[in-house]
Amino acid sequence: MHLMIPFASALSDNGRHTLRDQNLPNLARLLAQLTPTERIGTDEYTLTPPHERALADTLGWTGDDGCLPWAARAAAADGVEVGDAAWGLLTPVHWHVGADHVSLADPHNLFLSAQSSHTLFEAVTPLFVEEGWQIAWGAPTRWYVSHESLADLPSASIDRAIGRNIDLWMPVHPQARLVRRLQNEVQMLLYQHPLNDERVNQGALPVNSFWLSGCGRFQPERPQPGRVLDERLRAPMLAEDWAAWAEALQALDAGPVAALLARARQGEPVSLTLSGERHAQRFENRPQPMWSRLRQRFSAPSAAPLLREL
Repeated sequence: MHLMIPFASALSDNGRHTLRDQNLPNLARLLAQLTPTERIGTDEYTLTPPHERALADTLGWTGDDGCLPWAARAAAADGVEVGDAAWGLLTPVHWHVGADHVSLADPHNLFLSAQSSHTLFEAVTPLFVEEGWQIAWGAPTRWYVSHESLADLPSASIDRAIGRNIDLWMPVHPQARLVRRLQNEVQMLLYQHPLNDERVNQGALPVNSFWLSGCGRFQPERPQPGRVLDERLRAPMLAEDWAAWAEALQALDAGPVAALLARARQGEPVSLTLSGERHAQRFENRPQPMWSRLRQRFSAPSAAPLLREL
């Protein structure tokens, strides 16, 4: 079994203080029995966050930073015929214009219905079709576009941009010029769309732009039975809801982590990947001398210092 836990660490002061106060006994005991192996990532400025790179590695994918084909994978899962074309995930979003910068709201907080999403999707479709792009609807916050310029276009994961100044994460690659122009046209169209006026009157956020990510051609996946990706820390982390994040950490420790610890103690092969904003660290149980296993069983230091390094 391979348990993968993204967003297990935070770089903000509030996040680090929250982590410092966490007692995660099962994680501490589990880490005492496992051996650190592969470490992924460099810093918090990569376009591809460590948890996405770690998952891509388990899938057997290749690709430079920001060039992993998450869009083609999601589109295929949504029933889109992706073929050999290059695809990108077009997420309808709200850009909040502040005094000093523009930030990106979590698309989940749009509470966009399928009907409203279709209305906006149909409004922007001609802008892309006129430029020779293919566009497909997958879900309220999952629209897909296909164009040859997306084949090797680096793009930042939306997980990097949510709640932050988008200037750092906007595409600057020469191939992105057309994307930026289309983005401007979409923004002008949405600014005066009646549906957005209706949303504002109802107290909802208007949909005023899109975020492009996950560009590339479909890649087959290497099967890995037993892989479990637990993303319960994502929403509270991106919302900076540290009380909810701490609660989710405790639930992870008492649930999936405890179950993995039980498997490890029974001698089953297990692995754990913990991901923060800078690094993803994989741990595995490997054959060890008896004295080492005994020492680890009775020595379980706090997991918080390790998590803070991710």
